[in-house]
Amino acid sequence: MSDGGGLDLGSSFMEPFKGLLVSYFMPESCYDQFFLNWNLLDVPCLKIVISKVLGIGIILGSVMVKLPQILKLMGAKSAEGLSFKSVLLELLAITGTMAYSIANHFPFSAWGEALFLMLQTVAIGFLVQHYGRRTGLGLLFLLLYFVLLVVLLSPVTPPSVVTYLQASNMPAIIVGRLIQAAANFHNGHTGQLSAVSVFLLFAGSLARIFTSLQETGDTLMALTYVISSGCNGVIALQVLYYWNCTPESKKKKKKKRE
Repeated sequence: MSDGGGLDLGSSFMEPFKGLLVSYFMPESCYDQFFLNWNLLDVPCLKIVISKVLGIGIILGSVMVKLPQILKLMGAKSAEGLSFKSVLLELLAITGTMAYSIANHFPFSAWGEALFLMLQTVAIGFLVQHYGRRTGLGLLFLLLYFVLLVVLLSPVTPPSVVTYLQASNMPAIIVGRLIQAAANFHNGHTGQLSAVSVFLLFAGSLARIFTSLQETGDTLMALTYVISSGCNGVIALQVLYYWNCTPESKKKKKKKRE
């Protein structure tokens, strides 16, 4: 009798939170497993909850993930070391993922960070042009991008185009990261590249492999994040390798040689 009373007391205590938990973290069947049957080790339900928590965490983190990069550019008033072509290719990949996810009605927790990463990447693209004394081109870039985005998300665009765009993410990510990696190698430093942003992007793309398989079951999405993790890992390794190398230190060494 006391055990039944304990179960009733526990389920009553969780009842006010049921709507929140079922809406964002688990289906009702998992809520019943956890809080009515107290089967806390139900593997399928644990996978769902871990995926949801990771997804929401990635989305919350994405609001800030590229802010260090933006602040570093603005503080230095320089975009040295950043490749605009790499930014464009990264933006293409992010936009493709966002459009593909919306078109396939995937849950927001499976792709929401793409929205915030898109806004921050657009800002970085503008700053690269602005600090390269091409502010007019930067404004034109903003205008063209948002016009194309509206068209892409409208019913005018066939689903096949959106799928093709998502498929093109893999070569876009690879080429974009290779361009940035080559620029880092050529410069002998990572310039104004933010280490915080690079490591957060690497961690986020790794976590997204699991959440994509769990929440969407879409192999194309998961494979995109596998490629993204590998490429982000290369940049992260370069950040570590060139940790003590800065544009200023390279210039000083060059002057000493002369």
